[in-house]
Amino acid sequence: MKLVSHPLWLVGFRPFFSLACLAGLSLPLLWALMFSGAIAAPAGRFTPVQWHAHEMFFGFGWAVMGGFLLTASKNWVQIRGYHGAALMWLVAAWLFERVGMAWGGVWPAVLFWLSNTVFLGSIVAMLLWTLIRYRSRDSFRDNYFFLVALPLFIAAKLLMLGGDSFQSGVTMAIGLFRVAFLVMLERTLTQFMKGVFQAEILRHPLLDSPIKLTALLLVFVAWMPAAIAGALLVVLAFLLFARLVFWKPQLAMRRLDLAVMYLGYAAIVVQLLLEFTALHASPAWVGSLSVHVFTFGVMGLIIPAMLVRISKGHTGRKVVFDAGDKLLLWIMMAGFFARVVLPQLAPGAYTGWIHLAASAWFACFAILGWRYIPFLLAPRVDGKEH
Repeated sequence: MKLVSHPLWLVGFRPFFSLACLAGLSLPLLWALMFSGAIAAPAGRFTPVQWHAHEMFFGFGWAVMGGFLLTASKNWVQIRGYHGAALMWLVAAWLFERVGMAWGGVWPAVLFWLSNTVFLGSIVAMLLWTLIRYRSRDSFRDNYFFLVALPLFIAAKLLMLGGDSFQSGVTMAIGLFRVAFLVMLERTLTQFMKGVFQAEILRHPLLDSPIKLTALLLVFVAWMPAAIAGALLVVLAFLLFARLVFWKPQLAMRRLDLAVMYLGYAAIVVQLLLEFTALHASPAWVGSLSVHVFTFGVMGLIIPAMLVRISKGHTGRKVVFDAGDKLLLWIMMAGFFARVVLPQLAPGAYTGWIHLAASAWFACFAILGWRYIPFLLAPRVDGKEH
């Protein structure tokens, strides 16, 4: 079998979900070791905290986002989608970025910035080309949110690696991932609740569109006057909470695989309220609470469940969460508790909580990788090509 026709290169989720598992098990653990001084942080153009934030959002986060969007976008516009050499190029560019972030501090500036822009620039351009070229076939008319949001990820990345602009880059990245998760949750939870419980959940353009538009405006919250920023944060939190009430959470919480999706949705609301509070007070929170409510509560809870669903469903298997799948979801919930809650209760053991939370990520994504990378490397079990 030619390398380019190997099952790994048939569709975007296969290589990038494999990379997401490897990034998820290694990057938080490396950060915990750096934080405690057990290993040295990468030397060069950015601080250790910048390395950590960048790698979680643009290493791990964009491995997941890339795999999801490369797969979903081809289905939205009903085309074959990128495969073969195109995916090999993107994977090579993603790996080049990881090398640059680890050792590129001593490289010439041109080479370092090339390593840091070639992957995201390539994949954003490819996704935009798909969505724009086949716009007339798009089954989701609100994909224009991606047309706006995707190029902004490049700006967020550059800001995050800047000196004085780091915090603005983090806020912008969270805002952009928030938009992506809200779009994804609208579409997937509508299907999941109907498929599992035969339940319809509230969907209406007069509610859904203002939610996504407000979320898109909040991408720029770092540059807004406090009064406007606070108003938008509260408005979005209220709209999301009001919609959640009508999304039948009492049903969803009966199933762990759906419960984590709803908990991730609720974490978006909590994170918005924490940002609002920080605008008007100086709370003595420990450890970038708002950021980690998002990274652990939204990304950490939702992503493993989505990886299981897609890795099973798109390889021809029945989407059923068995004991092993449920275990990794419980592990991530424990990681959330260790990283977000326990530092507020016992700040003196902060380094220990970071190590415990990183160990939870390691365990979760090690289990995911062990169970599902073999599926991603093999042909579909139902005989279909991709």
